[in-house]
Amino acid sequence: MIGLLIGAGIIVILVIWLIAINNRLVALKNNRENAFSDIDVQLKQRYDLIPQLLGAVKGYMDHEKEVLTRVTEARSRAMSATTISDKIAAEASLGAALNGFNMQIEAYPDLKANTNFMHLQQEIGDIENKLAAVRRFFNSATKEYNNAIEQFPSNIIAGMKNYKTEPMFDLGVEQRQTFDKAPEVKF
Repeated sequence: MIGLLIGAGIIVILVIWLIAINNRLVALKNNRENAFSDIDVQLKQRYDLIPQLLGAVKGYMDHEKEVLTRVTEARSRAMSATTISDKIAAEASLGAALNGFNMQIEAYPDLKANTNFMHLQQEIGDIENKLAAVRRFFNSATKEYNNAIEQFPSNIIAGMKNYKTEPMFDLGVEQRQTFDKAPEVKF
């Protein structure tokens, strides 16, 4: 009789433990998805500002249509991406296009003095800073989730629920190469 009670107690503790592990994995997965929703909010603001910025620049950069087209196409791809992985890749492409755009702007001092353009640049800069913050939070949530599904014993439940490691939100190859280069200083 006592052995039966001990066995039942062990089973109850084991079930509670497995439920706790499962609930933790679900919470981490949802936390990661929520973190990406925060990124989506900032991206939406960024997408809304890009046409305004391009409109302010068009008159100055008529012969730079390729740069403007690249930014517009990258924005469209980013807006139409549906999965988190697709959005990460599309955002890397848009970031690279915007970086090229910003380098072209340096050749237009009159444009840089335009108050409408300066205001839009400040707004984009603010959004980029907010994006950096929410990307860090997303990557932290992703790291915590990935660690949980790879560590024993939660990896057993993660395997049963078919949870897979998820990608981080990184700069992408093109932007990484840009940031790895030493900055050019011109006088």
